[in-house]
Amino acid sequence: MTQIVESEERFPLITSEALDELRSRIGEPFERPAPHVTEATADSIRHWALGIGDENPLWLDPQYARSSRWGEIIAPGTFLYAFDRVVSGYVSGMPGIHAMFAGTDWKWHRPIRLGDRIEAQPVLKDLLELKSNFSGRSVKQTYHVSFVNQDGDLVSEADSWCIRTQRDVARERATRESVKPRVWSADEIAEIDSHYENYERRGGTPRYWEDVREGEALPMMLKGPSTVTSFVCFTQGWGSLYVKAHGPAFEMFRKHPALGIPNDLGVPEPPERVHWDNELARAVGVPAAYDYGPERISWLGHLMTDWIGDDGFLNRLNVQVRRHNIIGDLTACNGAVARKWVEDGNHYVEVRLLAENQRGEHTAIGNAVATLPSKG
Repeated sequence: MTQIVESEERFPLITSEALDELRSRIGEPFERPAPHVTEATADSIRHWALGIGDENPLWLDPQYARSSRWGEIIAPGTFLYAFDRVVSGYVSGMPGIHAMFAGTDWKWHRPIRLGDRIEAQPVLKDLLELKSNFSGRSVKQTYHVSFVNQDGDLVSEADSWCIRTQRDVARERATRESVKPRVWSADEIAEIDSHYENYERRGGTPRYWEDVREGEALPMMLKGPSTVTSFVCFTQGWGSLYVKAHGPAFEMFRKHPALGIPNDLGVPEPPERVHWDNELARAVGVPAAYDYGPERISWLGHLMTDWIGDDGFLNRLNVQVRRHNIIGDLTACNGAVARKWVEDGNHYVEVRLLAENQRGEHTAIGNAVATLPSKG
């Protein structure tokens, strides 16, 4: 019986030995893939912004940006996902154990300006063993990443974490097997289109701290319905984790054999193809191809920067990714002001954030802190 079970398992299991080996790496430097972006150019900023559906001219239009308080194009803070694979979900250790991106706690100290050359400095911060109804034994793997510009200034720092899950166990215990991708009617698509057409950002009109009320709701922002095309659009700006082709792909698989999962044609492809391959997604316990976690966090960042306006500054964005956003899902991004206060002459607001799909499931939750201009 044991031999039969072992032969049926496609993927490795989490072992105490593997966990102990990975714990020995905490605080140590490690080899990681090259970043997708190293400099904030007009092109790289545009690709990122449009990849998350953010058309704010502050990121895209030099003439408009020159008239703002910043005096030039700046980038949305979540653009830093493109500067480092680790903050985006790349994990080392325990080969063959699936990694599901689960959240980031961003803190920004200064804006990302056109021409900034930014280096990421990641380190493994913590490992926490969990018991999961989804996949049995699982591990929360957290990295701390600092982002430093060409002048040595700390631009941002982030704690980012993944949940490492046992793929075969997840498939057997998947709790969402009955969920099917949503099919939308023409009338429903027209209604979604109307929302996009009539949506308005705050833009250059200041949102003064004095005018904000605790409990105030932010205007809803829609994202989706999600498609493989929208995932590809995001990947063009972000760069992905393991998407490589031809010789570079085979070199990656030689160095990291567990990354090469044969497809139906016997050709190795990375586990990242769960984002466009329904079969592999189901093999790890998800009913269909699903989005990238950093994408959804960036949507909530987009909600915040549109609400605070071009004169505000997003200081913090702490979001947990709670559920998969599968193809066909429509996400409503919402927020409500939790509190406001003044500290060291700065006027802050804290906002509770929620991403919810058409089934009423909360797919991401979090909070944000922003600085607003004051009438005083």
